[in-house]
Amino acid sequence: MAPTRREERLEAEGVSRKQSPYCNAKLATLVPGAVSSRRTGGGSGRRETCGARPPPWTGTFSLGDPPSTPYAAPSRRSRRDPRPAGSAGGGGTMRRPWGALLLGALLCAHGLASSPECACGRSHFTCAVSALGECTCIPAQWQCDGDNDCGDHSDEDGCMLPTCSPLDFHCDNGKCIRRSWVCDGDNDCEDDSDEQDCPPRECEEDEFPCQNGYCIRSLWHCDGDNDCGDNSDEQCDMRKCSDKEFRCSDGSCIAEHWYCDGDTDCKDGSDEESCPSAVPVPPCNLEEFQCAYGRCILDIYHCDGDDDCGDWSDESDCSSHQPCRSGEFMCDSGLCINAGWRCDGDADCDDQSDERNCTTSICTAEQFRCRSGRCVRLSWRCDGEDDCADNSDEENCENTGSPHCASDQFLCWNGRCIGQRKLCNGVNDCGDSSDESPQQSCRPRTGEENCNVNNGGCTQKCQMVRGAVQCTCHTGYRLIEDGRTCQDVNECAEEGYCSQGCTNSEGAFQCWCEAGYELRPDRRSCKALGPEPVLLFANRIDIRQVLPHRSEYTLLLNNLENAIALDFHHRRELVFWSDVTLDRILRANLNGSNVEEVVSTGLESPGGLAVDWVHDKLYWTDSGTSRIEVANLDGAHRKVLLWQNLEKPRAIALHPMEGTIYWTDWGNTPRIEASSMDGSGRRIIADTHLFWPNGLTIDYAGRRMYWVDAKHHVIERANLDGSHRKAVISQGLPHPFAITVFEDSLYWTDWHTKSINSANKFTGKNQEIIRNKLHFPMDIHTLHPQRQPAGKNRCGDNNGGCTHLCLPSGQNYTCACPTGFRKISSHACAQSKWVFFYVYAYMSRWRYMYWTDWGASPKIERAGMDASGRQVIISSNLTWPNGLAIDYGSQRLYWADAGMKTIEFAGLDGSKRKVLIGSQLPHPFGLTLYGERIYWTDWQTKSIQSADRLTGLDRETLQENLENLMDIHVFHRRRPPVSTPCAMENGGCSHLCLRSPNPSAFSCTCPTGINLMPDGKTCSPGMNSFLIFARRIDIRMVSLDIPYFADVVVPINITMKNTIAIGVDPQEGKVYWSDSTLHRISRANLDGSQHEDIITTGLQTTDGLAVDAIGRKVYWTDTGTNRIEVGNLDGSMRKVLVWQNLDSPRAIVLYHEMGFMYWTDWGENAKLERSGMDGSDRTVLISNNLGWPNGLTVDKASSQLLWADAHTERIEAADLNGASRHTLVSPVQHPYGLTLLDSYIYWTDWQTRSIHRADKGTGSNVILVRSNLPGLMDIQAVDRAQPLGFNKCSSRNGGCSHLCLPRPSGFSCACPTGIQLKGDGKTCDPSPETYLLFSSRGSIRRISLDTNDHTDVHVPVPELNNVISLDYDSVDGKVYYTDVFLDVIRRADLNGSNMETVIGRGLKTTDGLAVDWVARNLYWTDTGRNTIEASRLDGSCRKVLINNSLDEPRAIAVFPRKGYLFWTDWGHIAKIERANLDGSERKVLINIDLGWPNGLTLDYDTRRIYWVDAHLDRIESADLSGKLRQVLVSHVSHPFALTQQDRWIYWTDWQTKSIQRVDKYSGRNKETVLANVEGLMDIIVVSPQRQTGTNACGVNNGGCTHLCFARASDFVCACPDEPDGRPCSLVPGLVPPAPRATSVSERSPVLPNTLPTTLHSSTSWTRTSLEEVERRCSEKDARLGLCTYSNEAVPAASGEGLHVSYVIGGLLSILLILVVIAALMLYRHKKSKLTDPAMGNLTYSNPSYRTSTQEVKIEAIPKPAMYNQLCYKKEGGPDHNYTKEKVKIVEGICLLSGDDAEWDDLKQLRSSRGGLLRDHVCMKTDTVSIQASSGSLDDMETEQLLQEEQSECSSVHTAATPERRGSLPDTGWRHERKLSSESQV
Repeated sequence: MAPTRREERLEAEGVSRKQSPYCNAKLATLVPGAVSSRRTGGGSGRRETCGARPPPWTGTFSLGDPPSTPYAAPSRRSRRDPRPAGSAGGGGTMRRPWGALLLGALLCAHGLASSPECACGRSHFTCAVSALGECTCIPAQWQCDGDNDCGDHSDEDGCMLPTCSPLDFHCDNGKCIRRSWVCDGDNDCEDDSDEQDCPPRECEEDEFPCQNGYCIRSLWHCDGDNDCGDNSDEQCDMRKCSDKEFRCSDGSCIAEHWYCDGDTDCKDGSDEESCPSAVPVPPCNLEEFQCAYGRCILDIYHCDGDDDCGDWSDESDCSSHQPCRSGEFMCDSGLCINAGWRCDGDADCDDQSDERNCTTSICTAEQFRCRSGRCVRLSWRCDGEDDCADNSDEENCENTGSPHCASDQFLCWNGRCIGQRKLCNGVNDCGDSSDESPQQSCRPRTGEENCNVNNGGCTQKCQMVRGAVQCTCHTGYRLIEDGRTCQDVNECAEEGYCSQGCTNSEGAFQCWCEAGYELRPDRRSCKALGPEPVLLFANRIDIRQVLPHRSEYTLLLNNLENAIALDFHHRRELVFWSDVTLDRILRANLNGSNVEEVVSTGLESPGGLAVDWVHDKLYWTDSGTSRIEVANLDGAHRKVLLWQNLEKPRAIALHPMEGTIYWTDWGNTPRIEASSMDGSGRRIIADTHLFWPNGLTIDYAGRRMYWVDAKHHVIERANLDGSHRKAVISQGLPHPFAITVFEDSLYWTDWHTKSINSANKFTGKNQEIIRNKLHFPMDIHTLHPQRQPAGKNRCGDNNGGCTHLCLPSGQNYTCACPTGFRKISSHACAQSKWVFFYVYAYMSRWRYMYWTDWGASPKIERAGMDASGRQVIISSNLTWPNGLAIDYGSQRLYWADAGMKTIEFAGLDGSKRKVLIGSQLPHPFGLTLYGERIYWTDWQTKSIQSADRLTGLDRETLQENLENLMDIHVFHRRRPPVSTPCAMENGGCSHLCLRSPNPSAFSCTCPTGINLMPDGKTCSPGMNSFLIFARRIDIRMVSLDIPYFADVVVPINITMKNTIAIGVDPQEGKVYWSDSTLHRISRANLDGSQHEDIITTGLQTTDGLAVDAIGRKVYWTDTGTNRIEVGNLDGSMRKVLVWQNLDSPRAIVLYHEMGFMYWTDWGENAKLERSGMDGSDRTVLISNNLGWPNGLTVDKASSQLLWADAHTERIEAADLNGASRHTLVSPVQHPYGLTLLDSYIYWTDWQTRSIHRADKGTGSNVILVRSNLPGLMDIQAVDRAQPLGFNKCSSRNGGCSHLCLPRPSGFSCACPTGIQLKGDGKTCDPSPETYLLFSSRGSIRRISLDTNDHTDVHVPVPELNNVISLDYDSVDGKVYYTDVFLDVIRRADLNGSNMETVIGRGLKTTDGLAVDWVARNLYWTDTGRNTIEASRLDGSCRKVLINNSLDEPRAIAVFPRKGYLFWTDWGHIAKIERANLDGSERKVLINIDLGWPNGLTLDYDTRRIYWVDAHLDRIESADLSGKLRQVLVSHVSHPFALTQQDRWIYWTDWQTKSIQRVDKYSGRNKETVLANVEGLMDIIVVSPQRQTGTNACGVNNGGCTHLCFARASDFVCACPDEPDGRPCSLVPGLVPPAPRATSVSERSPVLPNTLPTTLHSSTSWTRTSLEEVERRCSEKDARLGLCTYSNEAVPAASGEGLHVSYVIGGLLSILLILVVIAALMLYRHKKSKLTDPAMGNLTYSNPSYRTSTQEVKIEAIPKPAMYNQLCYKKEGGPDHNYTKEKVKIVEGICLLSGDDAEWDDLKQLRSSRGGLLRDHVCMKTDTVSIQASSGSLDDMETEQLLQEEQSECSSVHTAATPERRGSLPDTGWRHERKLSSESQV
């Protein structure tokens, strides 16, 4: 969404303020492109831009300062070296007002560091310009004297002075250090010169070697943190963004759906570049209000007094605002601010209304008023900084401050800084002799001093400088005033010298870290152990995460209303947040799942939230209720902890280890307070110089607190007791809100700049913008274990023995009771017996009720309690009669008048009026009596008070500081009961019995809208004639049975969000409605009972709804999906009726008797249409002169169609064909819903928020039915007494199996969406036969390919969060899917039932999933763990197949028939690989010209693999060996997944948000199957032709006990990685023995239900693998298949099985012999019929549903009739050579022949294996002859070739459809077969 002008203005302001600490804003305006050069020791500079870093020219040097001002007051964050006015060269530190601006402009413009304007005289040296732009001059002879005269060592940079002793090391900067410190890993020189050219240090195995020689932990490499110090540990390749992310130009990753969403999420804005210009910014819906910055909120939140937009734009231009409290000023926008900020020169209101119409700024006593009228902090007066922006705060200042010199400098009395070595050197270096005797205790200089004599009197180092002794000190020491003695420097006294702990020692120091941290190589800063830190922040509409070092940006929770405060519980992986629009506190898992409410009542403005991670408690502040509360993490046992003397508590922070709470209060007396976590020991931490303390955080390791003040634009810190308070950052903070700390950095959010920023926590330097252009950043926390360090749980495991709350208090704990409970012992609580204080009064004994009316004519009235006998009793001297109470004893009526400021009383008839209290009543409101006291509330004093009820004396205040006080009552349990006639059987009334002043003392009455029956006691069953309308958040009814209009809420016990359309079934008395926010259609009884949701999926914006009470159907329109649908009244049998050429369908109405439905379309070409109720005969009735046709109704009596148009502001009518159009009512402001009953039309109006009525024929007599109803939507008029009409489908549902729908000519039968009607025109299949199944993160949907509408139907699988990959098992009819949000693999039936978790642990990012429908195995890729795993379909027997050389495995596919496993890897080197199903024989198929191979699918017919490449944006294919590669489609946007069916390739596309398809042969005929689907992920085809074929594992799991994996030429058994308690065997239990080339009678027995797997297995197995197995276990165990506890997969044995196999084998052998004998007899009988006597026939039943039988002929030179192997090998001769045979391949069956002539092309065919030629050969009925001589192939080649061909041409199996899922896969074996040829084996 493009930024609004307001955002641009705020952003512009934010930028200018952000630049303020670095570059003068005025100067930057003058010279926007100015650059400067920083002077370095070598003379070469670095160019820097103004506003980017501190420029060297910005300072206090002034050309216009008068000579009488030799010194300047010190500037904040700077060191100065002022010189006397008479110093040579005139050098000095001077003030800046105009000269600095001019000088800075020149320097920025010319890029000079030392221009003539800043140069000192010839005899002086110009020091480097300071960070604040100061120029300092020193005498030239002081340069390179080894003394720090400039204060920054710039006079010593680049000097090589022989000042170090031979025992010392001379640093590049002139410093001397001990030689033993060289190359020790510490930067002792402070320029790293002592660590240069060092021999490389041997780093440990778990360390990373830095380029500078340091060693750091390997875990710190590429973590975004500069741990080496030279950034060599962060020279890393850019991290690959996942498929769910978009890569910004700077390399960072953001959520993919943030691309081109109108928000700048990349720091460089690249996510919003090159976006389609045709995509308009989506406007808010008509039922929504658009905030100033573009966000849409519900219209009912407009002008409700709450800041729902976040910028108060929803509360502007409102007739009335929620009043601000006393002491506050209301901005024009509705925002309430501190009244003291009015006219203070600072624009605190967003609309700057607090600074309008100001004459003189009103500054407080703690403020200074600038010349411009602006108010600044008084402490900023004369601090050297121009805070007023006109320098008036720095005028007329005395030089009272002392400049700060460097640690190795001496401060002269005149304020000048000189090098420490110049002290007592006999030269007046200070200029005032304060550095020499007698001011200093200098030793007399004899002139004969020499370093060789007594070391020159120096305690450490001595050197001769210009003939004089000069003493210097070793590192870690400083020279004291005597110029001779060295004193230890206490480095630990310098704040921030060490990151956390510091221990000083003589001449040295040592930094140390707290537990959980580790010293970095610099030996001074600490790094937290554990994962990379994450910044967790609330963004109002969502909660996001950002990595501070890499600015990577991800979404945690979205679609929030107004998230403000948040915190987390790291150990429990929970995040908590408060929503000030919903007034609730919620929580969710840290992965965003399982959102639930924690606190949902009693909140007004919960602005602060804190989690006690040690004791598992939740604390929060509420500035609306002025309370701090605590509860358990689930919201139970809630207690008000603090409430007294609280005004507007905001931020809250906990220190569970110390048992302390800290919070800020930004009320009239801003302060920061603390107390124990049980509320005791409350104390003030800071209460001065505070205005708007927003954020607060605790540095647990540093034992400090930090806070932000948005009014003072400052970040401050202090010790935890409030001492040592100091401003860290006081510039460039427009509006800081929240703050957090981690390691040495502060992170804070800023409202004005909409950014997250960081800086050093000690100095405030190194400021950096982590993220900007955010929506509205609020609270922020650092998500890391060290932010919640372990602490002692004072309550232990038993809650401290407390029955309810156990709260820490210091080092102990306190048992506390929830609010409403009382303590009965030190550890136990019980519910309170009394609830004290609970304007209307009633008098049951006298049967009257009394009320006040403070309207235009204020009065007090009374009437009978049944409303009879109404009369005015007091009407004079009343203004605002608020409270009312009755004293039954004295028969007095009391009232409080806020206008008269009195409390009065009178008799119950109004007589004897008297003032009880007439003074000191600012604004009384509520009033009550109890005992001898009268109690009242007062708005202005915010208190509850009481007095004597008879005299008004003895006044006392019970409670103070209670916001929003209203009414008050006393509740007491012992109130005496009153006997009334209604107490006995309700007076005989069916509903209400009311006291009455009539003689009977009571009367019966009915609920609103229901009539009383003639018996005077019984009410009608309900409303007969009524209006029912939706009001977004509720449904209401207006009875037409009674003479007045009153609306009553239908008491449905649910939360409605945005109820739009409504319909009624008068037959069953049910109301139906749609909620466009909850995306569902629901129904309930008219009394609110029996609520149920009937449609919960596939809805977006259901604007129209109509109930066919006659045909028992519900129809609806959906503006989001642009569909019109129908279903049964319970939501079943849902069907899309109209889906083409719809733009924005809205209202819909039915005419069952005529068989028509009518609807309005308010799209770009608004129209009114009609069709049959089955969607047929569609016709446009009206298409001109329409704008927003909203409401629609049919007048059946006059055959008219009526509609309301909100754009033309008319209600019109026409006949049922669209003719005779005329206007009924005009103008109407904004009509929406329209209905008709009898002779009236009724409509709802958004603008007037009312319901109106008019005559239906003329439109006249317009009256107001009900008003003041915001959020009005649809309306229906119902008369339950009217007959319904004739049902065309009443007789046996019209004979239809599913839907019977009326049409003008009768009715038609229809099927649910996607299911085809059978030829009989009546019956439907239970489900579609062929369909697409796809995932869209939060849903799984189906698109039927049997019908042409291609509409998606939701599969009602529950609990979907982020579904990525899918597959389907046609045998059991189950869909399998991965949910990376929950890290699970699940499965469910297609009707959504029987959902179960298959794999629930040990997963990270499961991107690929594949079902082996034959072996019943499940395969998946895990990108997070870089593994490929397998298990049984139920999740058992889990095994890792591949875990090496995987980078980012994604898509996976299986080919069970061939035993192949395929997968893509989009890691550093993208590739597509293949292996056997057990992971063996792994082979890279394609690894060149690949980018991001996302999706992968197999075409089992043509034997090709297809894949999509989202980086190269194309779809490609190759054969199963990776050869014959071709590009099918290029220039696709961002494909993710693909699948294949028939001649089509289907794929999902992220960018176009659509499913598309293309011809798989040509790549042409591209079509969009489904458009506008968010979050599209995987897609598969479910078809009876898809999951076909079989393999050796297809029956009885191949005889394996656990896992069976088919391979290209055999199969293997395998064991799971984790034993499941069952013995695991690697040897199949029921496998036939290996075939031998002997007679048929000697063949091994074959089980009747077993595949011919022995024909597929290698005959050499028993000589290899079996021998290995036998070596590992005993012969007996091997024979029994009991070789256990091994995870190594071995090929299946062909020889031995269990003992039972011998029995079965023997029986089958006998049976087989009989069959062979019969076959021989048949052969001899038919032999004479053969044309070729050398030809033998073999007929083999093809295991395929496509062809029933196939005939395979063996042509041979007269030889033995048949060999034991089909498509395998012949028995070798003595020389193991093969006799020559001819092989015919016919429809997948390959046999060997003995022809001598044709073997020449065998090798050529072998080289093309896997190609299209062979695939077509095996699938078509072509015959290919291949020849070779016996010498052309050796035994091994021929055997391998024939094994592979046999595998390819194996049996084919067609899977059962879902309807037939009870049957197992076709195994290729038929028990009963019809013989298809004369002989059969």
